[in-house]
Amino acid sequence: MHVEVTPVEFDDLISMADGEKSEAIRMRVIQARAFQSQRFRGNDALHYNAQMNPNMVRRICKIDPAGQALIKKAMERLGLSARAYDRILKVSRTIADIEGSETIQLEHLAEAIHYRSLDRDSWSG
Repeated sequence: MHVEVTPVEFDDLISMADGEKSEAIRMRVIQARAFQSQRFRGNDALHYNAQMNPNMVRRICKIDPAGQALIKKAMERLGLSARAYDRILKVSRTIADIEGSETIQLEHLAEAIHYRSLDRDSWSG
């Protein structure tokens, strides 16, 4: 996974606006881990989305037709493998868990693709 970190603008540095507190982020992560523990209860070998095998990914990480079209476009433009497809779906499921969503939404999938695409040429054009 690649994450682009852009420089912080000076005006943002001197701004008095409060950003999101670390404790709030921590609580979302704890809740996402709880969702995953619940999802994989009864399977002592699995605790997190990253541990899913390809069959589980297809069963648990369902996406709607718009999501299928988006990931198809990304796969074609970026030349991604089946393994990359599974990884994108796992990350999408984790993003959805962090946001408390029962389903993978288009924006979750787009974010996961973006993380994957940072080491590739532009694909959205």
